[in-house]
Amino acid sequence: MVRLPGQSRTRPFRPPGDTHTPPVSRVQDEAGPHRPGGRRLRSALGARSVAAQVFVLQVVIVLLLVVSAVVAQVLQVRHDSNVEARSRSLSVAKAFANAPGTADGLRGPDPTDALQPEAEAARKATGVDFIVVMNTDGIRYTHPRTDRIGKRFVGNIGPALAGRTVIEEIDGTIGRLVQVVVPVKAPDGTVVGLVSSGITTEHVGVLADQQLPLLLGSAAAALTLATAGTALVSRRLLRQTRGLGPHEMTRMYEHHDAVLHAVREGVLIVSGDGRLLLANDEAQRLLGLPPDAERRPVLELGLDADTAALIASGRAVTDEVHLVKDRLLAINQRPTDLRGGPPGSVTTLRDSTELRALSGRAETARERLDMLYDAGVGIGTSLDVTRTAEELAEVAVPRFADFVTVDLYDAVLGGEEPQPGAALRRVACNGLDKDVPLYRMGERIRFVSSAPQGRSLATGRSVVEPVLSEAPGWHAQDAQRTAQVLEYGIHSLVTVPLRAGTLVLGLANFWRAQRPEPFDREDLALAEELVARAAVAIDNARRYTREHSMAVTLQRSLLPRSLPEQSALEIAYRYLPAQAGVGGDWFDVLPLSGARVALVVGDVVGHGLHAAATMGRLRTAVHNFAALDLPPDELLGLLDELVGRIDQDETPADHGAAVTGATCLYAIYDPVSRRCTLARAGHPPAALVRPDGTVEFPDVPAGPPLGLGGLPFETADLDLPEGSRLVLYTDGLVEDRRRDIDVGLELLRTALERAGDSPEDTCRAVLDRLPARPNDDVALIVARTRALGPDRVADWRVPSDPAAVSEVRAAVTRQLAAWGIEEMTFTTELILSELVTNAIRYGRAPVGVRLLRDRSLLCEVSDGSTTSPHLRYAASTDEGGRGLFLVARIADRWGTRYTPSGKVIWAEQSLPARAETPVSRGPGPG
Repeated sequence: MVRLPGQSRTRPFRPPGDTHTPPVSRVQDEAGPHRPGGRRLRSALGARSVAAQVFVLQVVIVLLLVVSAVVAQVLQVRHDSNVEARSRSLSVAKAFANAPGTADGLRGPDPTDALQPEAEAARKATGVDFIVVMNTDGIRYTHPRTDRIGKRFVGNIGPALAGRTVIEEIDGTIGRLVQVVVPVKAPDGTVVGLVSSGITTEHVGVLADQQLPLLLGSAAAALTLATAGTALVSRRLLRQTRGLGPHEMTRMYEHHDAVLHAVREGVLIVSGDGRLLLANDEAQRLLGLPPDAERRPVLELGLDADTAALIASGRAVTDEVHLVKDRLLAINQRPTDLRGGPPGSVTTLRDSTELRALSGRAETARERLDMLYDAGVGIGTSLDVTRTAEELAEVAVPRFADFVTVDLYDAVLGGEEPQPGAALRRVACNGLDKDVPLYRMGERIRFVSSAPQGRSLATGRSVVEPVLSEAPGWHAQDAQRTAQVLEYGIHSLVTVPLRAGTLVLGLANFWRAQRPEPFDREDLALAEELVARAAVAIDNARRYTREHSMAVTLQRSLLPRSLPEQSALEIAYRYLPAQAGVGGDWFDVLPLSGARVALVVGDVVGHGLHAAATMGRLRTAVHNFAALDLPPDELLGLLDELVGRIDQDETPADHGAAVTGATCLYAIYDPVSRRCTLARAGHPPAALVRPDGTVEFPDVPAGPPLGLGGLPFETADLDLPEGSRLVLYTDGLVEDRRRDIDVGLELLRTALERAGDSPEDTCRAVLDRLPARPNDDVALIVARTRALGPDRVADWRVPSDPAAVSEVRAAVTRQLAAWGIEEMTFTTELILSELVTNAIRYGRAPVGVRLLRDRSLLCEVSDGSTTSPHLRYAASTDEGGRGLFLVARIADRWGTRYTPSGKVIWAEQSLPARAETPVSRGPGPG
């Protein structure tokens, strides 16, 4: 049953198969055969008859309006014509009568000859029909028609002769006209003549003739619009009714009524004031409406508050789900007044209880896919084993489990392959509560074989325990702890081995406490997928850890572990590895003969084992070349040749990377002369901090990087006051992808200006502005200069005479006594006697002797020859050849270095224990 809006009774519902025919249809069948075409025609005619009546009414109204407008227009035009004719004639007559020359022309001998041209010109200019000038007797002097000149004027001139104006309408010789007669007065006020101006009303009424077609055209347009409007209304009626008559409309409504009550969706129509106007059978069933629900307010139908408020509000919603009794209803609602309809709303209801259950399972599957996607993105973001395990625990909580723990073998943490049977270490624990009674982070755990974790490690397969309280093997692990876990509320467990190929790296354990649902087989599959992805990332991190540890070990073994003892420089250094891992930056401090010290810093392009190994080869080569006491430019030249040979030997088949691009800076400082000699191969310039705190970057010629070959290297000499700080570094300190190197050098300058005096303070100040793990390796050396004073240096010039050797021995004896090391006299005399004798005999002048007391006693003999002596065993029959052998046996070290003027042969002896005093004449630390 359905109650139609506006109807006072209900009409029974007829199913579509009912063969009962309404009486009207039966009468039509008896009258003759049923012809749909005739019925459509009659309906169309009916629609047109209504349209025709409207059209006739519109035509009558338009005609009445047109006639009224024409009559009013004629009357208005007639009145306006008279007014216009009077005004124009009067103004023209007065203007001509008062014009200069009119009165003189009338008193002249021939008024016609004087005034006729002027009158005609004024007439044509003003558009009047005539301008007549006459004497006081009414005889015309001017006229448009010359045959009328000299004849009497037709009209009343009496008032004009009295000085007044005459306006009259007459039927003149040219038709109905309005004429005006005005007097022409002499200066003394006497009337000397008359001027008459006139215009016919038909000439003024031309405007009416022009407006009448416009009026008729407007009437025709109105009729056309009325006709078009009637046609459009007729067509719209036919289109809306589809040519159906009242009976057909009734049958169509019955069909719609049948469909409305047969559909499986509830339909509600609610008025603007919140009253229910219509509810089909499905809506009554879904909502449980009472029989008298229609016409009652929705809020009084016994529905739940949310659903009733939604239906009564009329707001637009799409698939909004409401729980009504035991059903989940999807509600769609739209207002009916969006396009000018009546106020209210139409609501459809769809039972989605079963669909909701299916969509719930689909939603669960979607959430799991999202979790797997997040795991693929969020697990393995770093190459750190512990961090990767933590990422697994973070992804699974709280979407999958309430607590997640990850246990790994210690060997995995060190980058090695795990050993079965060893204990595990808890490396990750994440959950909803920090006070859960599980094993703590960092704790070593050895699982019993009956525990789920033990079985998983033994078999390599996942184990699910839906109810932990019923798992006796798990209780055997630790009875006290398991009791605490159960008391806490943890009730279900899934343990999955972290497998990478054939290796089991550890275990991932998933626990549930607050979620009442135990783990099932679907949860186990999801856990295995999560752990499989994490296991690959953990194994990659393990391999990286192993390779990184090897590279770090290699690099640390190649870098200096401690600096050699020397007195020329106070040195502090730092090395910061890069984020990308081990690099090729290196540095070294090399003591040389003559109390000199060499500083070297270099950089090999790239990171990893190859860069570290290449760095070790270059550092070893620098050690060997420095032992030859070569100047910086020659040492860099030999190093350049070595790098070129390395690049030639490492062919692409060997998978070796070229070393070309390696840089180096080599400096030698002499504490006696306080001079520093520098050379660089593609390396950033050194920084110099003067004792007064000023900072500069000395201009040292920049040679090409090592390995390019073909170009020589140049040196620069710097005289450094005692207490100066020389700063050597690699490009990682000043270069960055985000800024230019000039900006980095200015930042370094600022840091050095603010740093303290000691090398340690300088290192801290420079590195404080860098991150803990910079983008590139950073090697830094800060060396504060010291000087070897004159009281610790003695030198003599030796004549080229063998007899002078005794004098040298005597002078040396006195100097050693002055230094308080008389016990070294015998050995020192023996060494100098041999070296000075060889210089006089085999060398060239000048010959010199120099003693240096530093951490050891240095004896130097120089001459102008470049021939170097060689140590050899003398035969039993040889008279000489044993001198250098004796020197090598007595001295701790000896050697030869070349100078621009010749060579220097030196020998070094250790000082007695009581005399070992370090030379430190410069400013102390801090």
